[in-house]
Amino acid sequence: MVARLCCAIVLACALMAPALGQTRGLPTASPESVGFSAERLTRLTREMHRLVDDREFAGMLTMVARHGKLVSVDTYGAQDIAAKTPLQRDAIFRIYSMTKPITGVAMMMLYEEGKWHPDDPIAKHIPEFANLKVYAGGGSEGAAPASKAPNHPPTMGELMTHTAGFTYGFFGASPVDKLYQTDNPLAAPTLKEFIARMAQLPLAYEPGEQWVYSVSVDIQGYIVEKLSGQSLPDFMRTRIFEPLGMTDTGFAVPAAKMSRLATVYAMDTQSHTLRPQPNDPGVNTVPGLASGGGGLYTTADDYLRFAQMLLNGGELNGKRLLAPSTVALMRANHLSTRVLNGGFGIGLQRIRPGFGFGYDVAVFDDPHATGSTTGNGTFLWDGAAGTWFWVDPTNDIVFIGMIQRMATTGLPNVQNLSRALVQQALINPAQ
Repeated sequence: MVARLCCAIVLACALMAPALGQTRGLPTASPESVGFSAERLTRLTREMHRLVDDREFAGMLTMVARHGKLVSVDTYGAQDIAAKTPLQRDAIFRIYSMTKPITGVAMMMLYEEGKWHPDDPIAKHIPEFANLKVYAGGGSEGAAPASKAPNHPPTMGELMTHTAGFTYGFFGASPVDKLYQTDNPLAAPTLKEFIARMAQLPLAYEPGEQWVYSVSVDIQGYIVEKLSGQSLPDFMRTRIFEPLGMTDTGFAVPAAKMSRLATVYAMDTQSHTLRPQPNDPGVNTVPGLASGGGGLYTTADDYLRFAQMLLNGGELNGKRLLAPSTVALMRANHLSTRVLNGGFGIGLQRIRPGFGFGYDVAVFDDPHATGSTTGNGTFLWDGAAGTWFWVDPTNDIVFIGMIQRMATTGLPNVQNLSRALVQQALINPAQ
């Protein structure tokens, strides 16, 4: 059924209508004019369509830009299978952890203002964290885990790189994970209450010793509020979304735009059937705890503007958010050799030599060492419902991928596939 629906709604891979690009943001260009082979770029379209036809995803939207020009937009499949609603370019997606790089930009804007430094103890900005302890064993069979003072107080730089000692709780089964599951800090009604709950939980490991995906970026959201004097939603709206023209991005979806909200699915692996998931409760209302780690909705075009701003060194269409040096700091690897060799990771992202982590983005600092043909310095992240993006500053490429399938076991590795298929189509890198 999905395949039949798809056939009617395929958009051309290479956009040749300038008016369309002008109304959506970036100008358009032919693939050949920026060094791509149009024929080879159709391999990207073909493989992504195959995944939809194989019912791995309800629909998929991909964008490729080079030198600030959009050379490929492909929208394929369904926004909602049951309603037979075709996926449209202006569909709104729940991007979950693709929120993190946006929070990272908010933090880097405050860094430029001298509000914080990577060496600062987090407690300098969150006094409630002055007495954080670290897990010291025990906690099995109902006993309370032991804790002690950490070797050093976790720093802001460690907070920005998931090495501060925090965790999420729902990805593991350690005694500290179980405490998170019991206290459920992300269910707090406000960011202030979230911080109060976090202050009572032990760190899962010594700061700087591990890379563990965590609530660190939600903590950053609270720091943005404290250092700016604005709520996180207001800061993002006035300092990032409005300057960049991201008119469909926010922590809620207005009722008037609900018809554009793509349905999130989960895969029933027994029957290989996509099952629709309910919308977030209160989807039309900005929550009291606006999650800097995973709370945003956006469109592909809006996120393309954000990513292009980063590729441009902090500026888009005359609106400068960051200096080039600040973007370079954000996308540099900040993990030690020991952590890179520690076997850490989450989902498709495996931290290892050649693939490290900057401030709220992962980065290929030696892609060939990881078996990738992407450009050196490519940085990226993804979201729990499968959305992903990557930026290749060496080859001046931005890629946006939008799907809505919760990342469970068996999710196709569309991220590596997209990088390989885009890079093989780039036959004249110097152009």
